[in-house]
Amino acid sequence: PPTTFFTKGLIGESDEEEEESRAADVESILKLCLAQGLPDRMLEWHYRSRHESLIAVSNHEFYNDRLFIVPSSWHSDKLGLKFRFVPDGEYDRSVSRTNRKEAQAVAQAVIEHAKDHPDMTLGVGAFSVQQRDVILDYVELFRRQHQDVEEFFAETGPEPFFVKNLEAIQGDEREVIFVSIGYGKDASGYFAMNFGPVSKDGGERRLNVLMTRARSRCVIFSSIKHGDIDLNRTRMWGPRALKTFLHYAEQGFIDTPTPTGRPPESPFEEAVAKALRGLGYDIEHQVGVAGFFVDMAIKDPEAPGSYLLGIECDGATYHSARWARDRDRLRQAVLEDRGWKIHRIWSTDWFRDADAELRKVVATVDQAPAPESSPAPAVLIEQPLTEVPPLPVEEQVDGVGVSDWHGITVKPYQIAELSVDFSRAPHEVSTKELFEIVLKIVETEEPIHEEEIARRVRDVWGLERAGGRIREAVRQALRYGVAQGRLQEDDKFYIVPGAEVFVRDRSDVQSVTLLKPEMLPPAEIRKAIVMVVEAHIGMTVDECVTEVVRLFGFKRTGSGLRERIEEQVREALAIGLITIRDHRLLLNS
Repeated sequence: PPTTFFTKGLIGESDEEEEESRAADVESILKLCLAQGLPDRMLEWHYRSRHESLIAVSNHEFYNDRLFIVPSSWHSDKLGLKFRFVPDGEYDRSVSRTNRKEAQAVAQAVIEHAKDHPDMTLGVGAFSVQQRDVILDYVELFRRQHQDVEEFFAETGPEPFFVKNLEAIQGDEREVIFVSIGYGKDASGYFAMNFGPVSKDGGERRLNVLMTRARSRCVIFSSIKHGDIDLNRTRMWGPRALKTFLHYAEQGFIDTPTPTGRPPESPFEEAVAKALRGLGYDIEHQVGVAGFFVDMAIKDPEAPGSYLLGIECDGATYHSARWARDRDRLRQAVLEDRGWKIHRIWSTDWFRDADAELRKVVATVDQAPAPESSPAPAVLIEQPLTEVPPLPVEEQVDGVGVSDWHGITVKPYQIAELSVDFSRAPHEVSTKELFEIVLKIVETEEPIHEEEIARRVRDVWGLERAGGRIREAVRQALRYGVAQGRLQEDDKFYIVPGAEVFVRDRSDVQSVTLLKPEMLPPAEIRKAIVMVVEAHIGMTVDECVTEVVRLFGFKRTGSGLRERIEEQVREALAIGLITIRDHRLLLNS
């Protein structure tokens, strides 16, 4: 709710206005509904924060530790709640009511962020309007001194840079948020213990909003530390919560998922853990925080505090879920969104053939990404998504639907459908024979990634999965084709030499893996970029990305997809396909 600054007295009300005035006296629609006795239910799943430290204090202070917080599987300086102390900062209490040293530190950090992490969106929140304005002044000053980062401050993107006071920031979120406390000791060393709106009734809620705007990292800039806040001098909730936030940010207690010390929840989990330890793995049970725990996790011996693999069993946690969607879909989706590599072991499969299940675990660990790598974004779960309208199908060419977007013709993606009469498995067929099958797949779907080729081979033989032997056989067939000059490889994508690259609409494909950003061929992305830039003269990079996404038939632009396309925009600039002038993309003449 707004502060009392916006409140107007209701004087001389008429009888007709009395009922409306009673409703206006209630500070929010939520409170009005509760006052009317409507049933309420708390939403317990928290999705925004990609690191648990970003929400841990709010969960404890405001939600009674009822939120289910998804633990992160990796440790990185780019993630979590951080503290930046400004020792020489002074709050000008009597004149400007600003902390210029702190504002200068924030502005310098903004420029550094624009240089070092331009791919991560940024916003700045200040406790007061006066502090907001002085931060803006310093940012403008430093921008004039660093013209090379001006593109970062463009206002055309879906999440442009901003500087706002805490009463205007509600509803905003960015990958990174800088928070300027501003208030502190004056030149004489006196600390008035005043934090503006945070010190007033309801200020704790504004503080909660401000401190939870970040998806990946929140940095608190402050000229005071938590020990400077004397709770004996105030009874308001806001300063108390601020003291907790500062203490937590200074100490950094939770930078990685926390082993709870809780025992396994079933004999089944004990058996799995014992077998894995027998293979030399270091196992932790019930890893997580605040009600959301991974049944067991394999520690990374080369990165203390990180985990190679999370293992979910159909034990007590699984059976206690009230809905199948929670058990089988949402838990794994949000865990993978936080960087976990999740492997599930079913009790029936374990008791039927434990050795086979152990081999699957070992194979999954071998394929797990390094802990330093960024987490793969999970579809539909807490990503910066931009809705994109679908391409309209307007005509038929040679019996094949052709999409048209602003004069750009795009063909639908066609998946190879073949049949074979081999009685032998794919890895038992000769390399030359398998290559002929692979070649037909490439001719239909070029450029196509080797993983997709292995999946098509699996489908041709009617198999449920492409195991290691099948994938290796496919790789040998592909290498044979390259050696014979009949295939050409580019970053594991294959094409017939001399074949033209077409941009293909994937809006109707049934294969989920084809919709992964990493399955988009670089050559096809560059072709789409050139087509879009040619059709739309003088567009920005953000506009180009949006148009390319539309051409490929994606309904949403997640961060992974955006990064994939932006990477090829940079490549197209590097090799001279396009050029950029005044932040606008143009075809090279």
